[in-house]
Amino acid sequence: MADATELGVAAAREVAAVLERVPVETVEEMCGELERAKRIALYGVGREGLMMRALAMRLYHVGLDAHVVGDMSTPPVGSGDLFLASAGPGAFSTVLALLGVAHSAGARTMIVTAQPDGDAPREADVVVHLPAQTMADDRGPSTSVLPMGSLYEAAQLLFFDVVSIRLRERLGQEPEAMRSRHTNLE
Repeated sequence: MADATELGVAAAREVAAVLERVPVETVEEMCGELERAKRIALYGVGREGLMMRALAMRLYHVGLDAHVVGDMSTPPVGSGDLFLASAGPGAFSTVLALLGVAHSAGARTMIVTAQPDGDAPREADVVVHLPAQTMADDRGPSTSVLPMGSLYEAAQLLFFDVVSIRLRERLGQEPEAMRSRHTNLE
């Protein structure tokens, strides 16, 4: 039986292997879309939804107008806005429905996924592919030490931090300015 340190090191190696397969251009393309958007509405289900909330927080910290779909204060999207959702296994019914709403309103759409040939990526303007195991392909003997699709979510968390670091650099944001946008209601 592996101890916590061995499991943690194995998980970190798996996440690093996923991120090594993501081209630098993917980060830059995502940053460009985020910078150009007037408003950004983010959505995800389950643990993917938690990662999208984390990204929304980081985007707000770098000065972007970011909102989580489902919060009462999320404004409507329209022309010039970006709807950004996670669909690790390639599709969720809610993601597909929200993609349709965003497109009908004239917003651009971006999907983060482990399955770039899924229904949601086919409907999106931009696809960010994180080649990681999700719960959808976590059947039978697992190739990951992380259970039930956790490799995808762990890769999202670190990838989104890389995106926020690049945005901070591209937007010329100083750490103090970012801290000033952090909530004091924790």
